[in-house]
Amino acid sequence: MLQFDWPWIFVLLPLPLLIYRFWPAAKQEDAALLVPFYDRLPGTEGSGGTHRFNQWFRLLLLSLIWVATLTATARPMWIGDPIAMPASGRDLLLGVDISGSMETPDMEWQGENYDRLSIVKAVVGDFVKRRQSDRLGLVLFGTRAYLQAPLTFDRTTVNQLLQEAQLGFAGEKTAIGDAIGLGVKRLRDRPKDSRVMILLTDGANTAGQVTPLKAAELAAKANVKIYTIGIGADEMITPGLFGSSFGARRVNPSADLDETTLKKIAKQTGGQYFRARSPEDLQLIYEQLDQLEPIEQEAEVFRPTQSLFYWALGFALALCALMFVQRLLLDAMNRLSSSPTTAQANVQQSTSHQEDSSNA
Repeated sequence: MLQFDWPWIFVLLPLPLLIYRFWPAAKQEDAALLVPFYDRLPGTEGSGGTHRFNQWFRLLLLSLIWVATLTATARPMWIGDPIAMPASGRDLLLGVDISGSMETPDMEWQGENYDRLSIVKAVVGDFVKRRQSDRLGLVLFGTRAYLQAPLTFDRTTVNQLLQEAQLGFAGEKTAIGDAIGLGVKRLRDRPKDSRVMILLTDGANTAGQVTPLKAAELAAKANVKIYTIGIGADEMITPGLFGSSFGARRVNPSADLDETTLKKIAKQTGGQYFRARSPEDLQLIYEQLDQLEPIEQEAEVFRPTQSLFYWALGFALALCALMFVQRLLLDAMNRLSSSPTTAQANVQQSTSHQEDSSNA
């Protein structure tokens, strides 16, 4: 279906005619040479008809250019057939910690150690692909929290933005409270029973303007359910001197993980706390989260639109080019038909013909 964003533009269609009718005509002050016998000069037969045709053709081109220009200005749009969007599912906002501590290589997978963020990207990426009926959004946080992807059905883009996340982009510290606050801000206007946030972190709140428990209180008032995930192994062997086993020791890389606060956040908002000590644990957690039952929402319809103004504008430019070419051809033809030698011979012939008539 064709639709114009600014259809009122077409009230300007009669504007050139009104200007022609009511605008004062320009005064002709140039000197002119009157040739009484011009119509009898050779090569001028039928020039009046040709001139009138050229005038009408030029007027037609100018009219079409004006109509095409107004059509482009009115912003024509082609509205496609309605496309039904998924009518069920939840609004899932993923909060992922990208602080400096996520670089800790304590995630063992198939005999090799990987940093925490790499495992999160792999597991959460698969989770995103499976949530076909949900709107998904992505919040990344470190010292600051920011919305990387708003709620959308475009799971491919959300996954791509997650895979492109880099350690330290948001700072080295961890602003859990700010991340929850940002999530509440994005979810509070969504349907009441579908607001879910999944928060993954490996540390404690060390930055931000809002404390995690205060943010959880705001989330509870907004009916936002938060599932918290604490990631990080309980034990890791650090290499000794020059990478050898001499001097190696066992450490707890998750000593900074504030499980108490994460559990309180989940309990206060009606969610649940999970502990991921390995890639297998993290995968099982997201499989459990994947079992969330979709909730019916209002059906949404999407109608694709395509702008068409450039067709009308291109047509107007093509007509301008045609009028320019026509003018060049007419000028060339006039120069050929009125060369000095031919014009002088014609005038002399006509003059002598008049003198002979007078003598007779």
